[in-house]
Amino acid sequence: MISITRFDKSIVFINPHEIEFIEETPDTIITTVSGKKILVKEKAKEIIDRIVTYRARIVGESLNSASAGTER
Repeated sequence: MISITRFDKSIVFINPHEIEFIEETPDTIITTVSGKKILVKEKAKEIIDRIVTYRARIVGESLNSASAGTER
């Protein structure tokens, strides 16, 4: 999950796998695969950076877990 800030300043967490696309109109709108639109304070680049970091962490944890299983 990644954190995002709605325009009312509340922080929510979203599953990045559920994001279909991100628009800047100039406000940033996240559209989910279900069609829900979320107006957020972050710029698209910042959200993308968070998604990349999130996915890198998952891959890193998966690789660490796999290599730990092969140790004797």
